[in-house]
Amino acid sequence: MMGWCCSGICRALALLALLFPSRERGCWGLNPSSGDLEKSPHSDPDPWEALHRHKRSWVWNQFFVLEEYTGNEPLYVGKLHSDVDKGDGKVKYVLTGEGSSSIFTIDENTGDIHATKRLDREAQSYYTLAAQAVDRITNIPVEPRSEFVVKVQDINDNEPKFLDGPYLAGVPEMSPLGTMVVQVAATDADDPTYGNSARVIYSIVHGQPYFSVEPKTGVIRTALPNMDRETRDQYVLVIQAKDMVGQMGGLSGTTSVTVTLTDVNDNPPHFTHKNYQYTVLESLPVQSVVARIKAADADIGSNAEMDYRLMDGDGPGMFNITTDENTQDGVVILLKPLDFETKSSYSLRIEATNRNIDSDFLSSGPFSDTTSVKVTVEDVNEPPVFSTPLSKMVVSEDAKSGTSIGRVSAHDPDNSNNGIRYSIDRNTDLERFFNVDALSGVISTAKPLDREANMVHNLTILAIESQDPVQIGKGIALITVLDINDNAPVFAIDYETLLCENARTGQVIQTISAVDRDEPLSGHRFYFALAAPVAGNPNFTLRDNKDNTASILTKRSGFRRREQPVYRLPVLIVDSGSPTLSSTNTLSVRVCDCDSDGVALSCGAVAYTATGLSTGALVAILGCIITLLG
Repeated sequence: MMGWCCSGICRALALLALLFPSRERGCWGLNPSSGDLEKSPHSDPDPWEALHRHKRSWVWNQFFVLEEYTGNEPLYVGKLHSDVDKGDGKVKYVLTGEGSSSIFTIDENTGDIHATKRLDREAQSYYTLAAQAVDRITNIPVEPRSEFVVKVQDINDNEPKFLDGPYLAGVPEMSPLGTMVVQVAATDADDPTYGNSARVIYSIVHGQPYFSVEPKTGVIRTALPNMDRETRDQYVLVIQAKDMVGQMGGLSGTTSVTVTLTDVNDNPPHFTHKNYQYTVLESLPVQSVVARIKAADADIGSNAEMDYRLMDGDGPGMFNITTDENTQDGVVILLKPLDFETKSSYSLRIEATNRNIDSDFLSSGPFSDTTSVKVTVEDVNEPPVFSTPLSKMVVSEDAKSGTSIGRVSAHDPDNSNNGIRYSIDRNTDLERFFNVDALSGVISTAKPLDREANMVHNLTILAIESQDPVQIGKGIALITVLDINDNAPVFAIDYETLLCENARTGQVIQTISAVDRDEPLSGHRFYFALAAPVAGNPNFTLRDNKDNTASILTKRSGFRRREQPVYRLPVLIVDSGSPTLSSTNTLSVRVCDCDSDGVALSCGAVAYTATGLSTGALVAILGCIITLLG
């Protein structure tokens, strides 16, 4: 039978085998001559083996070899031996399988196995080989082929490594003692099942007394309570992992852990000054920025966001304050115009309050602060101001040149109260209908007015400081021209009146109306009549309808175009003005040939035809023609 050995380990195992005989496929004994393990010929036979074994066979087992051997000679692994081998040189040992010949060699005569290369357990932890004993001459196997394993025994040749490092972690400031920050983990490539080569212990090299690490788990915790971000916001820890349970001779690796204290809202806003002063010009436009103030807050991000408000003083109604979301400044805005002469300074009381208050820190005090702001208004030289920006005046259109219409008034709002001179912006009075007295501001007519040409005049009046002509104020004078009855009424349109030859007596042939360019306050009232020369004519009559219209009617029938193709009627129109005005308008009536429905077919004069002449007249005309031709 085959035996095996691996240096001193095999000898120890052989001793155990002597004390505790194995019942597994035979009993092993110590060969006194070689020190190798082989089947003892004096052992009690195994009943199972006696019943089932029909021929000699190899015994499978393991060899052990230390990794990272650095000697100059090949490393002895163990020895293979068959009880067929009588030592006469007739048996030859053959080795096949993983690493045979390249890593492992066997002495074909003695069965000694050596490793010729340096082995690395972390690269390959075991090799499966096959051994066979053959007849040296015939190469016929004398033992069945059998596999065995060479296990590479671990040594502590790998340091722990932090594969996920370096680490970044955060923990809220003011956290209690022992708050977990992060867990680190180191791995060791050595064999975790053999010895302590892969058993790691963690320790903190740098970062005390602020943080600690649990030796077995790698959990990092705060070691001081209430660390303040505003004092220090970042810590760089160095964590060590050491194998061999931290004992002497163990290998170690380190990693860094950057711990950032995250902000909590534990600081109230604070104004650096209790009083601020700003100066603005009284000409500052409404909605302009008057001042920007800022309350400092040691917190950051949303914890430093704040709202501002005007508490009391002169501010409410005159000013407003909002938050600039980008800078967290308090922006004071002007809501109403400033007037140095009315009020030259304002006192504001402003409060800044944290927008996002952490309830855990309310007990530390109010999360707000107040300050005072004084706004001083600086005087500027302002232009004159009209007492009434829009002055409305009226004038009759028959007013004579030089008639006073009204007066405008302006004053210098500054304390100096300079004198004012008035003038008209001629761009608004191109035809120079009006004048203004430079000193008094009295507006008067400069030429006759015509309401029907322009009933409203919109004048821009300029008020100029005498001492500083650059300062100019502007006012409006709206002058309405009042109507007088200076226009007579006339026909509303040019009428085209047609009269059928078959018209009946009393038939309405035209309805007329009038217009008047005047506009009396009570409205127009027109009176109609036929003019005196035709008032009693036998052909037509006029009826005043009392509604500013009149109807023209026939007084007879039997009109003939041949007799008179056109009639002209003078119509008198009188208005109701004071004094009354009137005009005579001529209505032309054309006589027409009409169909049975009264539709005109042809109107006006009729050409005479030959059918209306006597025979004698025709003979005379014919004779004249012949004479002329001869």
